[in-house]
Amino acid sequence: MDFIRNDTNVKLTEPTVLTIGKFDGLHMGHKKLLEYVDAKKKEKGLKSVIFTFDMPPSDKVSGKSSLQITTLPEKELCFTNVGIDYFIECPFTDEVRMMEAEDFVRKTVENLNVKAFVVGTDCRFGHNRSGDYKLLEQMSDELGYDVVVVQKKQYEGRDISSTFIREEIEVGNIEKANLLLGYPFFIMEEVTSGNHLGHTIGFPTINQVPPVEKALPPKGVYASAVVVRDRIYAGMTNIGVKPTIEGENALGVETNIFDFDEDIYGETVRVRLFSFIRPEKKFGSLDELKAQLAVDRESVNRVMSAYELKI
Repeated sequence: MDFIRNDTNVKLTEPTVLTIGKFDGLHMGHKKLLEYVDAKKKEKGLKSVIFTFDMPPSDKVSGKSSLQITTLPEKELCFTNVGIDYFIECPFTDEVRMMEAEDFVRKTVENLNVKAFVVGTDCRFGHNRSGDYKLLEQMSDELGYDVVVVQKKQYEGRDISSTFIREEIEVGNIEKANLLLGYPFFIMEEVTSGNHLGHTIGFPTINQVPPVEKALPPKGVYASAVVVRDRIYAGMTNIGVKPTIEGENALGVETNIFDFDEDIYGETVRVRLFSFIRPEKKFGSLDELKAQLAVDRESVNRVMSAYELKI
């Protein structure tokens, strides 16, 4: 797959089938949409394209950063092996924001050689979100492309969406979020140096600091699996501010990797979350913390015994 960024005037010469959306996290709703993209690609002999923006359009309008399931590097990882030929992340400039929907369609069809659109019923584009699948259908004869409209995939009567999944993550329903995603929610960041307290109490940890826009579950301990150097290990992860440690500590992700003792500072690893174990708590002493971590490890082992860990 070719990832194309930082270019508002991408041109493709090969005929394409294109889908438009935010694509925050590759969830089960997206996968349904991409099945239709793949079918049209094979039917017409086209190249497949995902078209999205480098930020949620609402962030540009409001001037605020919204929480995202996946950071840009995480999104790139998710979409690398889904059979898409081009992933275009267009800068959401003022010029793009003010473009009328009809002009957006004409420019997209011309520049990206679009022969088919595959979109969900909630697809919106153009100034003030005025464009939708009905406009695509209205312009299809004039511009010579097909339109496939895909009904939203649902779970328990609700459309599966990034918003739905973020809500579940933010209240700690990790199992449900993972079900909607179709894979474990993960945090992929560089390992940074911590205070090395874990080593002194027999539970060494790796530390990661996600960006502020990364959606995270509530502070607490989680059963996890960690992908390191193309190997995977069970672990327990604490998301929080280390309240037992004196002073102010920044929000971070701290993981004790089971049966692992290697120096991986500076490396980027993936921490996958599977289940909430307990809330973050301030302990009266390091001995109390150590005793609780031993209990937590047993809880995590029980949870993770139900999963077959795969890269």
